[in-house]
Amino acid sequence: MLRRVGETIDPKDAMVKIKDASFPAPFASELEYNSPVHGNWNIVHTGMQLPESIQIYVCADNCMRGVVLTAAEMNAADRFSFVIVEEQNILNGNLEDITIEGVTDVLKKRDDHPKAVLLFTVCLHHFVGSNLDYIYSELEKRFPDICFIRCYMDPIMQKHGLTPDQKLRKAMYDPLIECKPYDKTVSVLGSDFALDESSDIKRLLKKYNYRIFELPKCKNWQDMMEMSKGKLFINCYPAGKYGMETQARRLGRECLYLPGSFDYDEIEEQLKKLTDTLGLPELTEDERKQERQSCEQALAKAKDLIKDMPITLDYLYHPRPLGLAKLLITHGFCVKSVYLDAINPEEKDDFIWLQKHAPELELIATIQVKMRVLPRGGSEEVLAIGQKAAYFSKSRHFVNLVQGEGLYGFDGIRRTTELMMDAYLKEKDTQKLVIQKGWGCECCL
Repeated sequence: MLRRVGETIDPKDAMVKIKDASFPAPFASELEYNSPVHGNWNIVHTGMQLPESIQIYVCADNCMRGVVLTAAEMNAADRFSFVIVEEQNILNGNLEDITIEGVTDVLKKRDDHPKAVLLFTVCLHHFVGSNLDYIYSELEKRFPDICFIRCYMDPIMQKHGLTPDQKLRKAMYDPLIECKPYDKTVSVLGSDFALDESSDIKRLLKKYNYRIFELPKCKNWQDMMEMSKGKLFINCYPAGKYGMETQARRLGRECLYLPGSFDYDEIEEQLKKLTDTLGLPELTEDERKQERQSCEQALAKAKDLIKDMPITLDYLYHPRPLGLAKLLITHGFCVKSVYLDAINPEEKDDFIWLQKHAPELELIATIQVKMRVLPRGGSEEVLAIGQKAAYFSKSRHFVNLVQGEGLYGFDGIRRTTELMMDAYLKEKDTQKLVIQKGWGCECCL
């Protein structure tokens, strides 16, 4: 983006007061800017959760650079292979053969066979109408001991229908087998992070001696297959909802979508859904009161420390940024802005509430092209919740966590306040931290 020397950039189209914002798209969909904040997980990080598996990407070398670097940066290059597609392969119309023979060559060169191969086909396969059923069936004939999982790296589909991320979070559980479920077992599907041991769901289930299966906790293929035996499937992360529901239908399991929330009433409703589904006693009035009081005390303690320091937060910290903004504002915190590019439909009520009670709250885009050149930071230090909020506000006092991590329920609220207090007291090297891909992954940088 070119600009004249000394020219002042108008923030219009990249910033809007929430009172003037449109739901669910406060900003126009146009040319996009990619900031150097890379703590969010991409399809490579997510796919690496599957134990005893490798990933094979079949695409042109210009698209391959990003995924190759991701695998290398997370010290997982030994579980990553690729097949380069060249122009002649498209012109000659033999992309099926290139894919099959390329994958075959990769597997024959390995010393051992993995339990599963996450095979990623790409936009080119869609453009030329490749017969994906033929590709997978032929590979399954050649390597009957390997589970081939259908994955997609097709960003051209990103704005319509299911995203590559949603498809992957479904495909990773395709190997789960039909079987009789275990009593007192729950499988949590679709998240990159295991729930905190202190989270409301885990505390409740452990109280009644339930076993909990989670992919991030699986150490080998057999652990992964144990997830088939969960009597109830749960999902807490929006991008995994489709996959969880699809697998529940396929395997004949009950399922619950229990997204993380910062609203007391919604948290209680979700916990009641869980206890009702499992036939467990619901939380007593005293237990609910105690949970709420504990959150109130944690919020009050954080407010006493942070006082009126301006706060900015982003969607990368948690899928419910407006819900978090509402919680903080109702408890006296000075929330100035929220960084997001679209509004989660699940947050419509929070959006309406904020329009009425915090009309001057700023919504700021992260991918709008002006964000590349608009001034970052201000005259005063802010407390940032999330990596993108920290980067754009140039804050060294920030909560470094992505995608909700293991936060859930009342415990998630309390943990958020603890992280905020820690961020207030301790500075971080923002520029160094936010460029590392895949927060929480091993990194060789």
